[in-house]
Amino acid sequence: MKRLLAPALLAAAALLATFPTRAGAQVAASLVPADASIRPGTPFTVALRMVHEPHWHSYWVNPGTGLPTSLKWTLPDGWTAGPIQWPAPMLLTDTRGNVIGNGYDGDLLLPVTITPPASLQAGAPVELKVAAEWLMCQDECVPGSAKLSLSLPVSADDPKPDPRWGPRIRAVLAQLPVADASWTVAASRDPKSATLTIRPAGPAGGPPMAAGGLHFFSEDGTISTELPQVVVPDGKGGFTLTLSLSPDGPKDAANLTGVLTSKQGWRPDGSLPGLRVDAPFGAAPAPVATETAAAPAPVAGGFLGTLVLAFVGGLILNLMPCVFPVLGIKILGFVNQAGADRRKVTLHGLVFTSGVLVSFWVLAGILAVLRAGGSHLGWGFQLQSPAFVFGLAAAMLAFALNMSGVFEFGLTATGFGSQLQSKSGFIGSFLTGALATVAATPCAAPFLAPALGAALALSTAQSFAIFTVIGIGLSTPYLLLSAFPSAVKVLPRPGAWMETFKQAMAFPLYATVAYLVWVLAGQLPETGLLSSLFGLVLVAMGVWAYGRWNAPGASPGRARFGMAACIVLLAFGAWAGWPTERAPTDIVWDKWSPEAVEKLRSENRLIYVDFTARWCATCQANKRLVFHSDEVLRAFREKNIATLRGDWTTKDPQITAELEKYHRAAVPFNLIWAPGRADPIILPELLTPSVVLNAIPK
Repeated sequence: MKRLLAPALLAAAALLATFPTRAGAQVAASLVPADASIRPGTPFTVALRMVHEPHWHSYWVNPGTGLPTSLKWTLPDGWTAGPIQWPAPMLLTDTRGNVIGNGYDGDLLLPVTITPPASLQAGAPVELKVAAEWLMCQDECVPGSAKLSLSLPVSADDPKPDPRWGPRIRAVLAQLPVADASWTVAASRDPKSATLTIRPAGPAGGPPMAAGGLHFFSEDGTISTELPQVVVPDGKGGFTLTLSLSPDGPKDAANLTGVLTSKQGWRPDGSLPGLRVDAPFGAAPAPVATETAAAPAPVAGGFLGTLVLAFVGGLILNLMPCVFPVLGIKILGFVNQAGADRRKVTLHGLVFTSGVLVSFWVLAGILAVLRAGGSHLGWGFQLQSPAFVFGLAAAMLAFALNMSGVFEFGLTATGFGSQLQSKSGFIGSFLTGALATVAATPCAAPFLAPALGAALALSTAQSFAIFTVIGIGLSTPYLLLSAFPSAVKVLPRPGAWMETFKQAMAFPLYATVAYLVWVLAGQLPETGLLSSLFGLVLVAMGVWAYGRWNAPGASPGRARFGMAACIVLLAFGAWAGWPTERAPTDIVWDKWSPEAVEKLRSENRLIYVDFTARWCATCQANKRLVFHSDEVLRAFREKNIATLRGDWTTKDPQITAELEKYHRAAVPFNLIWAPGRADPIILPELLTPSVVLNAIPK
């Protein structure tokens, strides 16, 4: 018994021990001002402050591999916000020295210029709101986001610098990359590389520069991020950089645009770390007859080393919690095939491997197409899609229920799909290989990151080669066991223990479903998460219906009814639970407090207050019915209604006291504060869009 339970306990322990930390903890974000007040019609600067934990980083406007930080502003009418003003980036490397992108670490300020309308009235403060999103990476990557706000007073006087942040933001602005008249730049290109020539503009020349301190960062992806850059001094204070073109960059770029950084700075006083470059591609300059610096050596091992890392990473993927439960199930397949001839077992191994490889090739092809369209993608980014997470959770739930005995396909092989195995069983092996690939993609094995970084930056052929080697690494253990069936003899003999083991192996899959639901909880609003949970319940009910009326020996009519019920319930579950992206007009709720109400009333704002709780079914019905109405969302947006939510899911003395003030002891409780009225408008418990719209003062 100990021999049988050990694999299941190991799978569960591996799964629970490797859950990631909550997204956002590695970078602390805030919104800080350069000035202490706002003057009508006068542009001012605020900055997104990002404090990275040690060894973590985020990305520049052209990340190389990753995603750039983005901002979505919510400003009053008549206001405009400019783009992020990016400081000079740094070259990001992993612990082995491999280049993994362009970005930042430490305490970072990203300035943005905001322009208020000239008609703005001095007096009450103005609140600026922004939704920030970023990708933060160390050896693994985690999407991060934050909803930030900043309140600044409006004054007719000249604004004074914010005592804490004003000097820091102005220092960042002074060091932003710009062109400098002391230097001239020229660019040319051939089919494989671009040449950037920079020389002092005057006879005095620029400050003494070291060739090892220069690096060019391409803004539009024309230049490869990972490949080395050759820097050659001309002996007269200038340099020529030979830059490898990216196979996925724009083919028709007319200019070389980006930032050329220097560790010494581009000015005599050591300032200006990044020189702005925007040079049209022209004829290649004549070579300079001078001693040249040797080109830096390529990354150890070159492309062959990358393939080795890819293979090792594929092997390690078998130990990842997303893959181990699926591959563990295949032990049953080995046991069932132990008595088969060697040729049949070997064929199963080859078919399983082909399922893995075809799936990896499809993934590589999709990434190549999207990358050609300008998308910046990386490994595991599909977990940023709530729809993908929901679909994967539904598939894993159905698979777990099958292992628990809720339904059976009547087959002994372990695969996945509506036809897990044909009479020969090869379709089951192929689909199991495909499922292993789907389950593997969110995992990040220690040796896999640099290989994938190269696959997303090298040529399409090299990228396919890397994905192929990863797939071979993933399928190697099964392929070896099928090629040497004598090794299967160490496995236990078939017997009654198999059903116990099969059901025990379902629990790591349930844990995987729980983890995916946790991911969904960070991506969806409350009502969206609740809908997805109900959708998963309907999926479970669908496969139960299939198992209840389509059991072995069932009559044809009974089996058809079970299949029809399963299809209907699965379709209804997908419809009810499929996540949708939050629309730009969706309501963003601020936390209720008496102080928040008083502050908004002092600004003569129209205020909607929702007292709710997660355990309140009527509250959830109200939210879904009312706040998914286009008419309600449009009215709230047009009237600039402030929205506050009091969450009574756990005990809150302030909310309890507020409810008692209106002689209420339960939720839902909704009210509207209108400017100029001493008392709020109290809404009924059951809401409809018309009830809310009619209650809003005209």
